[in-house]
Amino acid sequence: MIQKKICMVGAFATGKTSLVAQFVKSIYSEVYHSTVGVKIDKKLVKIGDREVNLILWDIHGEDEFQKLQMSYLRGASGYFLVVDGTRRYTLDKALSLQQRVEETIGKVPFILVLNKSDLTGDWEIEDSVVDSLIQKNWTAIETSAKTATGVEEAFAKLTQQMLEAMDVSPP
Repeated sequence: MIQKKICMVGAFATGKTSLVAQFVKSIYSEVYHSTVGVKIDKKLVKIGDREVNLILWDIHGEDEFQKLQMSYLRGASGYFLVVDGTRRYTLDKALSLQQRVEETIGKVPFILVLNKSDLTGDWEIEDSVVDSLIQKNWTAIETSAKTATGVEEAFAKLTQQMLEAMDVSPP
């Protein structure tokens, strides 16, 4: 069986834990729990005729008090850059984190997740900014951990990208 490590990376309180809970257990809680360190979950998914055991590392959010522990990223086959669409600065944080992650583990598949799409009335991220990232060959998916919108799609897309990267890498 294929096993792949995925890291959830982003600023504090962007919905990383809620996205994992929605994906793994199909639940959403209004109660906020800050992640301390890292929380690890697993889920078996099927992509085409392949079964993939996803090991999901929900890493604490980065803020002015706590930096992302880059050692948590070792062995990751892919990652999500999770942004809270209602807080513009979380995108700026994600952009700087993406550079640091790439310096640490190299170029691996990742997806920019624009979370909290159920609150688009409060959205602070302009479409033009997202479009410019897509022009750089980034994949961006709008999600809502609350309504489950885009969650399965995001995990399936990243898993597919990781499998494709595995298929083209030298033995």
